[in-house]
Amino acid sequence: MAEAKNGIKNLLEFEKPLVPIFKKIEELKAVSAHGMDMTEEIKMLQKRIETLRREIFQNLSPIQIVQLARHILRPTTLDYINMMVEDFVELRGDRNYGDDPALVGGVGRLNGKPVLVIGHQKGHTTKELLARNFGMANPEGYRKALRLMRVAQRANRPIISLVDTPGAYPGIGAEERGQSEAIAKNLREMAALTVPFVTVITGEGGSGGALGIGMGNRVLMLQYSIYSVISPEGCASILFRDATRAPEAATASKITAKDLLEFDVIDEIIKEPVGGAHNDPSASAQNIQVSVTKHIEELSKLSPRELIADRYRKYRKMGIFIES
Repeated sequence: MAEAKNGIKNLLEFEKPLVPIFKKIEELKAVSAHGMDMTEEIKMLQKRIETLRREIFQNLSPIQIVQLARHILRPTTLDYINMMVEDFVELRGDRNYGDDPALVGGVGRLNGKPVLVIGHQKGHTTKELLARNFGMANPEGYRKALRLMRVAQRANRPIISLVDTPGAYPGIGAEERGQSEAIAKNLREMAALTVPFVTVITGEGGSGGALGIGMGNRVLMLQYSIYSVISPEGCASILFRDATRAPEAATASKITAKDLLEFDVIDEIIKEPVGGAHNDPSASAQNIQVSVTKHIEELSKLSPRELIADRYRKYRKMGIFIES
């Protein structure tokens, strides 16, 4: 379990009912270290944790799902690549300004077949998050992604994008170097890609920062990820002039995987292990790999022209309109 390695301190507020049981397990382990066998008692408590966790996670509110999507231990793009992709070689730089560590990409093999993988990269510590700019890419990150997508198209490799960002970086330098132009150009170019393209929202799918690499033929979401125009805090600040009303904004914004599947914004929800992806990263990676492989196999049967038409239909049908 993640908690066993990383401590009770990483439990979220709504998981606090688990704390007394974890503490009891620690006490029993201390007793075991002095020669008394407490194996059966520990197993019983671990089963109790699993049962209680399932109960807690059955009815999570949207704001609780937001907390899970942002969890410091949630697997990052490079974590998933290391677990899913063989012979991965990272490719850096946009051949124009520089390299952006907030957005990574490269070539490798998924189930023995060549693919290109790109994605936002966060981190698990403050140092890692600062080095990766909290997964908020600059224009050079999106231009690097576009360069790599073009490489994949020339080599006829399917593209997998893993989205996990609060949004594109809003700094002055990013705006001066053409942040909006870089994202807009990516949208135009992604629409015309002639290779299978599958996007997975693995954590936060924030606004244009997510869309900049997210225009796949198929868009999938992990069970406890979010996909939004704006963060709940930002939405609450604008609509209610009160950021503390973020839980209300999260519910109203319909940003969870369940809501977005009902609106046909996404195509599939990928199940997470009980407790979230951080509780069992390898199981989460396996679920992603199975789902992505299935969609790539389906899309590979389409011709380049059919892939473009398929993508066009997907995005044209989004939205609900009411005429009065």
